[in-house]
Amino acid sequence: MKKILILGLLLLPVLTYAQQQIKGTVIDATGQPLDAVTISLSLQTKNISNALADTGKFILTYPTGGFYQMTATLVGYKPFTRMVRLPKDSLKIIMQSNSKQLEVVTISASKPVIERSVDRVTFNVENSIIASGGTAWDALSKAPGVQTTSDNSLTENRKSVQVYMDGKPLNLSGDDLANYLQGMPSDLISKIEVFSNPPSNFDGEGGAVINIITKKSKGQGFNATVNGGFTQATYTNYTLSTSFNYRKDKLNLYGSYGNTDKEFGREQHDYIDYLTPTGNSYWNSPGYNVFHGHINNYRLGADYQLTDNQILGVLISGTNRTNNVRTNTPTTVTNENTEKLDSSLFSNGNTAIRGDKYDFDLNYNIKIDTGGKNLNVDVDYAPYRVTANQYVNNFTYLPDGSLASAPYHIFTPTSQNINIYSAKVDYTYKLGKIWSLSSGIKYSSIQSQNIVNFYNVSGPQPAEVSANNDNFDYTENTAAAYTSVSGSFGKWDFEGGLRGELTHTRGYSETLDSLNTRQYFKLFPTLFAVYKIDKDNALQFTYSYRVDRPSYGYLNPARHYATPYNYLQGNPDLQPSFTQDIELGYTFKKDYAITAYYTATHDKYSNVTVQDNVNGLFHYTFQNLGLGVNTGLRLSAPFNPTSWWEISTSIEVYYQREASNYLQGRYDYHKFAYDGTTTQSFTISKKLGLKAEITGRYDSPVIDGIFKVSQNSEVDAGIKATVLHGQGSIKLAAGDIFYGESFHSSVNYLNQNNGFYQTNDTRTGTLSFSYRFGKNVAASRKRSTADEEESKRAI
Repeated sequence: MKKILILGLLLLPVLTYAQQQIKGTVIDATGQPLDAVTISLSLQTKNISNALADTGKFILTYPTGGFYQMTATLVGYKPFTRMVRLPKDSLKIIMQSNSKQLEVVTISASKPVIERSVDRVTFNVENSIIASGGTAWDALSKAPGVQTTSDNSLTENRKSVQVYMDGKPLNLSGDDLANYLQGMPSDLISKIEVFSNPPSNFDGEGGAVINIITKKSKGQGFNATVNGGFTQATYTNYTLSTSFNYRKDKLNLYGSYGNTDKEFGREQHDYIDYLTPTGNSYWNSPGYNVFHGHINNYRLGADYQLTDNQILGVLISGTNRTNNVRTNTPTTVTNENTEKLDSSLFSNGNTAIRGDKYDFDLNYNIKIDTGGKNLNVDVDYAPYRVTANQYVNNFTYLPDGSLASAPYHIFTPTSQNINIYSAKVDYTYKLGKIWSLSSGIKYSSIQSQNIVNFYNVSGPQPAEVSANNDNFDYTENTAAAYTSVSGSFGKWDFEGGLRGELTHTRGYSETLDSLNTRQYFKLFPTLFAVYKIDKDNALQFTYSYRVDRPSYGYLNPARHYATPYNYLQGNPDLQPSFTQDIELGYTFKKDYAITAYYTATHDKYSNVTVQDNVNGLFHYTFQNLGLGVNTGLRLSAPFNPTSWWEISTSIEVYYQREASNYLQGRYDYHKFAYDGTTTQSFTISKKLGLKAEITGRYDSPVIDGIFKVSQNSEVDAGIKATVLHGQGSIKLAAGDIFYGESFHSSVNYLNQNNGFYQTNDTRTGTLSFSYRFGKNVAASRKRSTADEEESKRAI
């Protein structure tokens, strides 16, 4: 009863004050409708209403009849101002072009590569030279504050991340998320928004949210863009993509297609020191792996205007991929801290993967009145299928070169089937002239089946090893409700929200005959408050509390063998972790910011290593460890040394603490760390559209659970030229010039002594081309769907 009451309070309806409306159109001197014109209505210098023209149409609200001042502004046109007496049937605005200002637009209308605002950091990918011609994963790794790790996971300032696309969750994580984004050309992306403290309309999942926004066009007619990129590292890679948008009358069609062929090498040097009471055994494995993937990525959507206030839309998206992983790992074993060779193990493997992911979304939106009431309904179905056939061949030799034992060959076919059903309803409304509110409910159901079979194929016939098989079924049902409110009064801007989520999970392992169930209800509050000291100075406070649920694969207890002595195993007892984030900041002229923050994660889960020193066995698994705390100071600022040189810089200094009981002991690690990024853009020739860009990033050594991680750095540079009368562009970029993007992670705790060095094939050269043609097209409608974050956790 208590839970139902709280959910009901979250959705408490709020009465709104009546408002009158006036519709209008805005055109240029030739009679063509103008888009993105800002129109304002004011009374005695007090702002009453604002609107943004959509294909020349706008609606303003006002409380009562009388004389009002109306203004309209658009870059490249002379400001429009006049007095109007309301009520009226309609308004018509004709704007005159400003040729002098249009010349200025060519220089300044381009957005900076990085923009910082109160609630997010925006990375304008379409304006970044170094992010073009590659993949969405490449672009994401260059976004401010975003880190990619050696196991293909993402963090934002050391917090877990949920990835959305156009407000819709991708429902993937780990290797599947990386594969999906590596199959999407970065030239299809307009910008990447990074929410360090997401508002309550986002699901409570993830310490941070990254929203990838794809490119869209504006105006009436047909418009399309074609892009191509060629990248050379150790191997050759390419991306091809196209996007289109067509609007006629009440129908709007839009879509995109991307094709990626990506191959890269990875040097991974593992070591394990097995300690025993009588000595030690040192295993040294300098391996090399090659990853090859061919991926098709597509989206097709349609919006139909049922009435002036109602839109019905469908969106279908999918990705189909085939991957092949070739591994080659020689291992030498020496004993007694000597160079004396005990034995050698040679393991080579081949894994063929096929993955198919689809999303089907039905959307309905209605503007109930002109006072801001709006209802949005989304229903989603997202099936995901992946199969993998892994072969591993193992040969063990004595120091004299003879076989120590018969060769051991493993065949492991696996399959994963995930179905995600979700639906949500969002309602936005106004409370008086100050407050804007939104409320919503959502229900999602996830069903995941994971099958692993294990065969010893060393003999004439494959022999099934049933003890290593598993059939793991997992279901998760979540009911959520939220309410958020925002408004401005005096010198204060405020946004607060409360989200409640009731979650029930069930996981059953057939092999272990183990059933794990859990039910919990959590409230997730958020708060943003800004106090404007004056027009140039402001103070900001933010607070959020969020949950990070384990990926479905992390819960699967089946073993995935790399060698007969090394495997990965999930943990069905793994529990979610919860993160509390508090920030206090100061901004000067909206650009220069200094922020102090405190982030604490409780019941933090992480991958851990387990050494069996007696039997010489080693495996990775996942464990709830305890507390992780980061306390720090972040500074960000743009600089313009000259009219042709722009700089965006961010520096961070923080203190880490990781503490937990683990195995038969307890660790309590402390460390000061720092990082910094800079992006510098140069306008070489305005006439030729010639620009250059260089970025640099450095991350100092850090701690992550039981792991100690070394420093990491990257320097990229590129140059861009506009061609074909401004319709096309050519870009040349160099990535990781000094080969600094490498990983070294080590564990030295109790009787655990192991680690790895990893270097990916990141030193690259990329040549890309983009061309756009057709008329301007009205933007396809932007919307968020219901299956927001669930599929992201599928691995």
